[in-house]
Amino acid sequence: MLKPRTDLKPNTFENEIYPLITPNGFREYDARWLFGKEINLLGVQALGLGLGTYYQQEGVKRVVTGHDYRSYELSIKNALCLGLMQAGCEVVDIGLVLTPCAYYAQFALDCPAVAVVTASHNENGWTGVKMGCQKPLTFGPDEINRLKDIVLNNKGEERPGGSYTFVENFIETYLEAVTKGHKLSRPIKVVVATGNGTAGLFAPEALRRIGADVIEVDTSLDYNFPNYNPNPEDLHMLHAMSDAVKKYGAELCVGVDADGDRCGVVDDKGEEIFADKVGVLLARDLSAKVKNAQFVVDVKSTAIYTIDPILKANGVKTDYWKTGHSYIKRRTAELGATAGFEKSGHYFFNPPYGHGYDDGVLAAIAVLEMLDHAGGKKLSDLEATLPKTWSSPTMGPYCADDAKYNVVAAITKEYEDLKAKGGKILGQAIASIVTVNGVRVTLEDGTWCLVRASSNKPSLVVVVESPTSDEAMHAIFKDLDARLSKHPEVGEYDQKI
Repeated sequence: MLKPRTDLKPNTFENEIYPLITPNGFREYDARWLFGKEINLLGVQALGLGLGTYYQQEGVKRVVTGHDYRSYELSIKNALCLGLMQAGCEVVDIGLVLTPCAYYAQFALDCPAVAVVTASHNENGWTGVKMGCQKPLTFGPDEINRLKDIVLNNKGEERPGGSYTFVENFIETYLEAVTKGHKLSRPIKVVVATGNGTAGLFAPEALRRIGADVIEVDTSLDYNFPNYNPNPEDLHMLHAMSDAVKKYGAELCVGVDADGDRCGVVDDKGEEIFADKVGVLLARDLSAKVKNAQFVVDVKSTAIYTIDPILKANGVKTDYWKTGHSYIKRRTAELGATAGFEKSGHYFFNPPYGHGYDDGVLAAIAVLEMLDHAGGKKLSDLEATLPKTWSSPTMGPYCADDAKYNVVAAITKEYEDLKAKGGKILGQAIASIVTVNGVRVTLEDGTWCLVRASSNKPSLVVVVESPTSDEAMHAIFKDLDARLSKHPEVGEYDQKI
């Protein structure tokens, strides 16, 4: 193929004959571009050729692929498949599916590699690919950088032997697998919200099959996303989920994101429970059955994991690790942990509960089973037993991809210098600074803040929490926001407390 270019414009002759791929689309652990502006179909084909070359270098030929529900994703998947076949790969296409369906297909269809076309929860206009060649793991920075070099430097190698197979009705295959062995003792009344994304085809049916009384909200497929962005961390979706619980008198609402690998929860009172705290409840449930259970959580997650008396009594060990589905997935596998939880709503269950990858539908099943095990208690009752903390949703101030890491480095240095000098924040000394992923600063009373660079969008990620009061939580956010505002590269937030 012709060497990819980064300077092409739509509606030009050059855009019809040259691949367009911008370097910024290669993220930390997957790839995402604005379709038409940052990548064209020839660029996707070149990506497929490069990815297929990578797989061949690893001794892998058989690749499962699929796509999420957006107006352009089928064309993009077809272009990717063409590139993979040019590289000599055996492509196994499972059609319109959730990302975890493609992960499951690696096991069910004996496909070592995966390349699923999805923009995840990103707004319309975005596309991307989640990929891996060592089930259940997905690419990390080393693999992405190697792929980036192959693609942008035109190192893709055409080989004979490429083929294409389409697998019919894999939706049913997945639904049978994800619900097998799960049956509720009573018909829990649950609202299922999917924001008109792909998960509308899967989540309601899966929960009905395990015996739930399902009420569907915004589950019809509509790639315009007319109600809200299908992101269970987004306050618009959470508020819609809350309204639905109150309207229908449900016991809870589960919200599954656009490509089905994340799950959000709203309780019987219509209160959102952030996924890190749901993880604590799941950890309690799982550790009651697994002796000395270990869990992996991301640095955005609540400190409750370390102070919860039930987890302590159950001998639980918790490992805080880098934010990102590939990082948590890999760490959960490396440690042989019972499960991994991410504040964004990714849940990773190792055998026997799952295969180690993130699956929002399986997470929803786990939440319902946890409630079923609770002896008639409501979800709000379970949440009330957690040590009290006040925490923010994940907030994302805009920051360009070429600036965000420098801003985080500067903020990190500012905090480290302050701690070295014995300085205080909110009248308190800094108890600890964790820099495994961005910077997480904890004060003497346990109040903490985090800022890191987003792995998949031009933005920062900000989270704050306090075990003392809502006022303290807002105060530490105000302090962090003031530090960020000194950097002109930092723009408006997507949402703000």
